[in-house]
Amino acid sequence: MEFILNNRIIKTDKPGGMTLLDFIRYDNHLTGTKIGCREGDCGACTVLIGELKGSKVNYRSMTSCITPLTNARGKHVVTIEGLNMKTLSPVQQAFVETGGTQCGFCTAGFIVSLSGYCLSEGLPNYDDGISAIDGNICRCTGYKSIERATARVVEKISKRDINDHISWLVNEQFIPEYFLDIPKKLAAMKLVNQSPNGYEEGLPKVGGGTDLYVQRPDDLVTGDVHAFYDLSTLKTITIKDGRCLLGAEVTVSDLMESKDFNNLFPNLRKHLKLVSSTQIRNMGTLAGNFVNASPIGDLTIFFLALDSTLILNKNGQLSREVKLRDFYKGYKILDLKEGEIVEGIEFDLPDNNTYFNFEKVSKRKYLDIASVNAALRIKLRSGFIEKIHASAGGVGPTPLYLTKICTYLEGRELTIENIRSATGLLSEDTSPISDVRGSREYKALLLRQLFFAHFIELFPEKFEMEVLV
Repeated sequence: MEFILNNRIIKTDKPGGMTLLDFIRYDNHLTGTKIGCREGDCGACTVLIGELKGSKVNYRSMTSCITPLTNARGKHVVTIEGLNMKTLSPVQQAFVETGGTQCGFCTAGFIVSLSGYCLSEGLPNYDDGISAIDGNICRCTGYKSIERATARVVEKISKRDINDHISWLVNEQFIPEYFLDIPKKLAAMKLVNQSPNGYEEGLPKVGGGTDLYVQRPDDLVTGDVHAFYDLSTLKTITIKDGRCLLGAEVTVSDLMESKDFNNLFPNLRKHLKLVSSTQIRNMGTLAGNFVNASPIGDLTIFFLALDSTLILNKNGQLSREVKLRDFYKGYKILDLKEGEIVEGIEFDLPDNNTYFNFEKVSKRKYLDIASVNAALRIKLRSGFIEKIHASAGGVGPTPLYLTKICTYLEGRELTIENIRSATGLLSEDTSPISDVRGSREYKALLLRQLFFAHFIELFPEKFEMEVLV
C-alpha cells in the first residue's frame, strides 16, 4: 500500500483494517493526532485526506480513529505535524489571539479541520467556516473564542486568489510549501491493482467504516478488509431518462456538493446538515447506511420516501433489484443473499408537481442520532394527491415505509381534514418502544407532529400548525 503522509511517501504492508489513527501514532510517532472517543464523535483525531481529482487535490477532513488504513491508499494524509511551519499559520495564530485553546487536547483537531476549510474551493463565509469544525468537540472554551478565531480565518481567506488558491495559501503561510508538489507525487504513484477487483469472499466488507469501526473494531483492526470506498464505479451520480442512479459508495458530502442533486432537492443542504458531522459526512456512504439497518438511519429514511430501488451485485454481476422498503425483514435482518452487495440505489426524478421534505428530532439539533426522523414525497395534480411516499425512523425495529398512510391519502384531496384523518393510521404502521431516546408515547406524538410538519413546510399557504394540531 502506498500513500503520502504529510511530506513523506509511505509504503507499508500493514493490514488494511488497521485504523489510520494507530498507524499515524504508533508506526509513525505523530502524536499530535489524539486518541479520544475512537467512535468518530470528538474530532480530536481529525486528519485531512486529499484525493487527486484531475490536476487538483480535493481535501476533506476525516476522523482517523474509524478510517481503515486501506482507505488512505493513493492519497495525501495530513496531520497537524504536516501543517506546522517555522512560524504559526494564520489559523494557529487566530486561536492564540482569541484564546481559542485551554487544555489543548482538542486544539490540533480544530486546526486541522479549519485548515481543511481553507483548502476548499468556493467563496468563504462564516457559516461554512463554523460548519467545517462542527465535528470537533471542546470541553474547555465554551466555543465562543473558537468562533471568533474562525471569523478571523474566514476574513483572511476571503482575500485569496480563486484561480490558484493553493499557491496563495502557501504564499500566505496557511500551509507548507510542499503542498505544491503533492498533485505530481500522487499522479506518479503506481495504483494499478490497488483497488479490489471482484468481490473476494472471507474478508470483512468495508466502505467508509463509520458504522463498522464503532460496532466491530476488534474484528477489523488486526487483519485485511475488502475495501469498496475507492471503487470509481460505485462513486457515480447519474441522472438520465427520468431516473437518478447513485453508486453505493457515494458519501453524504458527495450529495451535498453535487449541483445536479441540489437541483433535484433545493433544501438538500438543510436536510443533510442534520446528518452527523462534517468529518462523518465526508466518510459515510449510502450503502453503509442502508446495510447498517439502523431503525433511525437518516439516509435510509430519506431514500425510503423517494420509493428507491436497491441494485444488488454478486461476483461482479447484476444479481437483482429490490425495493428499499422491502429490504428490511426484521431488526438488523436484510434481504441480502450470501455474496451479494449493494451496488447502487435508483429512484424516479421529481417533477414540478412533486414535493419532498425531511424532518429529524434529536436531543440536540446537530451531531446526534434521531429520536424520530421522517420524510415525505408527494405529487399533486389539481389539488389531489396523485402519489405519496412517507417514511419514519425510531418508531419500529426497522426503518419504516408508512404503507397504510400512503394508501389512505393517495387519490384524496390535499385538505386539512384528510391529513388529520391520516394520522390516525400512524399507530397501524408503527410500533415505537421506550428507550433512552424517549418513551413510546413521546415518540408516537413526535411522529404525528413531524407528519404535520411536512405539510406545514411544503404548503405554508394551506396549512398552519394551530389548525393541524
